[in-house]
Amino acid sequence: PVTYKDLPPHLVYALMAKEDERFREHSGIDLQAFARAVAYGGKRGGGSTISQQLAKLLFTKGASQNKFQRAFQKLKEWSVAVSLEKRYTKEEIILWYLNTVDFGSNSFSIKVASKTYFNTSPDSLNVQEAAVLVGMQKATNTYNPRKNYDKSLKRRNTVLAQMVKYGYLGKVEFDSLTKLPIALKVNEESPYDGSSNYFKT
Repeated sequence: PVTYKDLPPHLVYALMAKEDERFREHSGIDLQAFARAVAYGGKRGGGSTISQQLAKLLFTKGASQNKFQRAFQKLKEWSVAVSLEKRYTKEEIILWYLNTVDFGSNSFSIKVASKTYFNTSPDSLNVQEAAVLVGMQKATNTYNPRKNYDKSLKRRNTVLAQMVKYGYLGKVEFDSLTKLPIALKVNEESPYDGSSNYFKT
């Protein structure tokens, strides 16, 4: 896992702009975003905060078969998200999320994803690379630049537009970055690379 100082600011800004614009303000639950998600059926953004997404990743996994189970799952996520916010700083929650989340292609964590897609480390990700990885969180297969380049490119530019909207990126830089292709440098690691394979299988 990486430490918070290994995360470039634009990666954190991209994540907040796309996944949780009021991350610094709420205490685990963003009722405004939740109401918007319900009103528009998720078409104008989801209602889950980064803290809720982390709660789901760590503690509330499991298939939801019906509306009752989904509602119960959401209540569990809310409860765990609030508990996380009470016990950890915002930086720790961001870090924990990025060290845990799936980026597709057997890339769990921002460190592995950075190497897999761009053959670099998280601290060396540029703005557009960070936007590609953040954009994949909506659907790691659909927006995987190796499998669906055009969709990934469009999604990257959507993330960049959100960064402009919330003041993390200038319009001139946005116009320049959206004209660039996704410069993949694939370096996929096998989960069985390295030592201790006996314990991995």
